[in-house]
Amino acid sequence: MVSTVHAPSTVSIIRKRPAGAGGAADAHFWRKTARGKLQRVVREHYLRPAADFAPPPVLPAGLAWILPDTNAVLHQFDLLASPDLPHPLLVAQTVLDEVRHRSLPLYNKLRTLIDDDFAPSKSTGEHKLKRGWTVWNEALEETFLERNEGESPNDRNDRAIRHLASYYTAILRGVNPSSANKRQKTGSSSASSSSSRAVDTDSSSDAPLILLTDDAANLALARKAGLRTLTAKEYVASLPDSVQHSLVDLLAVGGSGLERDGNATGAASGSGKRKGAALYPEHLPQSVLQAGVKAGKYVQGHFNPSQYNFREASVNSASLPKPVLLAGLESMNRAVAGDLVVVEVLPESEWKSLGEEVVDEDAKQDDPDAQSLPEGGDTTSAPAVGSLHEPDALMLKPREVQPTGRVVGILRRAFRPYVCTLDRASLPPSALTSSTSVTVLASPVQRTLPRIRLLTRQAAHLASQKFLVSIDRWPITSRYPEGHFVRVLGQVGSKEGEVESLLEEWEVPYRPFSSAILSCLPEEGETWVVPPKGEADVKGVWRGREDLRDEIVCSIDPPGCQDIDDALHAKRLPNGNIQAGVHIADVSHFVHPDNPMDAEAASRGTTVYLVDKRIDMLPSLLGTNLCSLRPYVERLAFSVIWELDDEANIVDVRFTKSVIASKEAFTYEAAQRRKDDASLNDPLTEGIRLLNSIAIKLRAKRMAAGALNLASPEVKIHLESSEQSGPVDVEVKELFETNLLVEEFMLLANISVAERIYKQFPQTAVLRRHAPPPKTNFEVLQDVLAKRRGFTLDVSTSRALADSLDKCVDPSFPKFNTLVRIMATRCMLSAEYFCSGSLPASQFTHYGLASPIYTHFTSPIRRYADVLVHRQLTAAISGQPLHAGLQTKAWVDKTLEVVNKRHRGAQGAARASIEFYVALAIERREEAAQKQAGENGGKVRAEAFVIRAFRNGLAVFVSQFGLEGLVTFKRDNEYDAESYEISVPKDASGEKVTIGVFDKVEVEISVEKDKNTQRGKVVMHLIQPVDSRGM
Repeated sequence: MVSTVHAPSTVSIIRKRPAGAGGAADAHFWRKTARGKLQRVVREHYLRPAADFAPPPVLPAGLAWILPDTNAVLHQFDLLASPDLPHPLLVAQTVLDEVRHRSLPLYNKLRTLIDDDFAPSKSTGEHKLKRGWTVWNEALEETFLERNEGESPNDRNDRAIRHLASYYTAILRGVNPSSANKRQKTGSSSASSSSSRAVDTDSSSDAPLILLTDDAANLALARKAGLRTLTAKEYVASLPDSVQHSLVDLLAVGGSGLERDGNATGAASGSGKRKGAALYPEHLPQSVLQAGVKAGKYVQGHFNPSQYNFREASVNSASLPKPVLLAGLESMNRAVAGDLVVVEVLPESEWKSLGEEVVDEDAKQDDPDAQSLPEGGDTTSAPAVGSLHEPDALMLKPREVQPTGRVVGILRRAFRPYVCTLDRASLPPSALTSSTSVTVLASPVQRTLPRIRLLTRQAAHLASQKFLVSIDRWPITSRYPEGHFVRVLGQVGSKEGEVESLLEEWEVPYRPFSSAILSCLPEEGETWVVPPKGEADVKGVWRGREDLRDEIVCSIDPPGCQDIDDALHAKRLPNGNIQAGVHIADVSHFVHPDNPMDAEAASRGTTVYLVDKRIDMLPSLLGTNLCSLRPYVERLAFSVIWELDDEANIVDVRFTKSVIASKEAFTYEAAQRRKDDASLNDPLTEGIRLLNSIAIKLRAKRMAAGALNLASPEVKIHLESSEQSGPVDVEVKELFETNLLVEEFMLLANISVAERIYKQFPQTAVLRRHAPPPKTNFEVLQDVLAKRRGFTLDVSTSRALADSLDKCVDPSFPKFNTLVRIMATRCMLSAEYFCSGSLPASQFTHYGLASPIYTHFTSPIRRYADVLVHRQLTAAISGQPLHAGLQTKAWVDKTLEVVNKRHRGAQGAARASIEFYVALAIERREEAAQKQAGENGGKVRAEAFVIRAFRNGLAVFVSQFGLEGLVTFKRDNEYDAESYEISVPKDASGEKVTIGVFDKVEVEISVEKDKNTQRGKVVMHLIQPVDSRGM
């Protein structure tokens, strides 16, 4: 498509010879250079005759092609992607280009959908049907349309799609469309509509092509042109009842332009059935928002709802030193977690302080009959249990007035399919025995999200299920956004349903590997072995490789590890120095750029580890076999070998492709026992001891440089068996000295490789950084430590912070230091992958490791970033050409954006899996306690530590289970915000007990299902120093 930044210029078609060569659309415009001179810019758009492309096949009787416009794809994708859709899709290049511009994830889904098989039993001559057929209309002389003077790009694209519908309707009917085509080339929107009627097209039900649009203007013009055109709702209604039933719930609410009122962010008055007073202000237009941000009138940032109070949220903006507080639902103005919002900061006289109460919307929810859902109700849910892994979005001091604002618009929505359960309180009794459509509320499992209004025919079935819902819009007249059903995930509480739910919630790709991907694996399969050296190596596997099979190499991993990425060795050299080697699986030997397996690995980004299963980045043949550095077999590796002196100073480092033969695969505990066994002095044991002695010195150097020794709550789940996967118990993970041994050498390898690839590729090196956190992130923790324990937390540098954390020790409270380190971790920013050419070298630093440069090289089986680093290192040491993408900053940036997203999703899914199994383990303990009828009345009790105080509750951390939870009181208590403590009555006498942050308490823990939402949640009650069950 000809694209200019000015009014469209004249386009001429230049036909070239010999016959069959395409033409070129020659577009030009004038632009002013930086020096003020006019420069003529010429762009050519090459066209080819339609005869060069195979047309879509004529379908069997009863089938018609669906040609969706961009609007239909953007808003009705769940409908189009349904396997129950009875017609294949005809996808225009115009639509592909627009969707790619609007939403890259949706574009990728659309491309995948096009390639899926459609009705395998059906065929059309020589053509086996796929779900979609792509028409490259922007490249065809007969279907390319230039943009008319004064015509908007959107109107031009709609006209191109209508013309394509007219053209292929004629082709499929066997009519020559050339006469109409000539008139289309120069006609206006209205003229082109009239000319379309010259083609033998009609709107009859047997037309071979259906134009699907929810855009009112496009719909009217298409029908005027005599095209068979339907809205998504009309299309579903035209289908047999049996098909309608499975598709009607997939219809996006307000998808039709006829149902919109023009507010881009969804300020329509419902579906046309519900009108009332506006509860929220309208969002400003995008152009006004962008101009306001540029002028400094507004600030922009991502919307972060509070996990303690559903009526509060914050927005972090780079232009302000502190987060902007959003107090009240009206100020939050229909934003949801992750939205990129624009905020107007109020005058200082209107600034507010953070609320002093826990406000749990779930406890207040009381919905009447769903057919008359209240518009004035509350919308979002606060959590009953959270996680210390995530930073608190509102790390603000109580009672301290904060910059306060209100959302005036949304630049980019973060809408996605959300995992939900049905709110049974919204389910009318009639829905249990009827299949008619009813309006209900779906409650997202992410408790900081609002309930979603849903029109469905299957309410009775959904009442016991977890399912996906997409938000379509949020009218200004409704407290609830409106959405549509996507698909069922599984029974509430079942392991299968819960696992699939958390994978969907964290957007983890988990589809099976396709045949195209599996075809990229070595044809020998499980029988593949490293070939002998010499003439037998016909594929050149040994070319450029060093033979390290005689080195005493071993691996040290967690129990049950199958995808062994790394192995190590160490030995004394004749000159008295030490040789240490890290050997990493040579994944890049098997995964080649630009093939289907590489593309899938790039899309998945990382392997995801759940409690009872693993979602692999690569097919298991590679991950757990051919690439895995198993013991007693030869494997291809990428080795980093250092020469070090006895003080762990690096004398030399080299990088080489290699072949190794690991001598043993240890668990951390087994390696620790081997190292500590004084009766063993064999080369393998001595090598482990040598590695450990160097690791201790390497760690000391890092700590002296300012590396942080932080902490996170980690627990280990004991399962019944790999088949049943039921939790037997949960315990805090035990760390061994060998854990640190492996960690230090992996860090050393990553740093050494980062230096090498940056030297070779200063503009495109794949690196990893951990930005220093803003000092304001630590203000609350500093204040709490000073007032509650008398400790000073110096955050001026990472070294100062590390020293301060080391001093936070309470002899009477052994776990105090660990708790402080966990809370300090919450103040940090997340590490991320980046392209070296995108940032100045001063911003490469890894704050937590106190390293000026860092990357990931050591886990290519489970991280795609490491695969990219392997390719760059290979090119750096061998002189082999580097993949073109890895030489382009834009490509590296785009690829790492996906990898960063997948990495965050993998971490979230792993934590959610642990939390689910911890809850099951608590239930099992509770059942066991009830059978014993012990002194605690059948309840689970545990030691907890207060991490936050409110007027009506406490946030506590239970280290035994790695859980953060809320203890709430039915009434408010005396609250001292300055001292971070509350005073609660001890008993009926009125005597009061003071409880504050860092205090140790005892809690009673149980798992309860919300009677309305069916969501399981961990409930905690205070037992000591007071009993909160009656408070």
